[in-house]
Amino acid sequence: QVQLVESGGGLVQPGGSVRVSCAASGFSVSDYVLTWYRQAAEKERELVAALKTGGMTDFADSVKGRFTLSRDNAKNTVYLQMNSLKPEDTAVYYCNAKLIVESGRLLADYWGQGTQVTVSS
Repeated sequence: QVQLVESGGGLVQPGGSVRVSCAASGFSVSDYVLTWYRQAAEKERELVAALKTGGMTDFADSVKGRFTLSRDNAKNTVYLQMNSLKPEDTAVYYCNAKLIVESGRLLADYWGQGTQVTVSS
């Protein structure tokens, strides 16, 4: 069945690093736009980073220079490496996969369950 499973979250000190993973099953991540979102407590969900099918990446201004994206096609997994973490990065991080054709039509839209990242001393 189609599934996205995030993992790797936890408690990390300010200035530290953590890598969260998004493992896909039932489809190939290389064919989809992979996007990381996050939602802090009592705040709206926001886009963090996006990985296009051609390998191009895009990041929110708040994380540029600190976060990086990667994809392992053999493992069918995408990764979000988060460095120089700040307390304001504390949130539940969600992985999303979209199948979008050139016309912009959305053919598929999958979500994971999320993983909690807490940045605190």
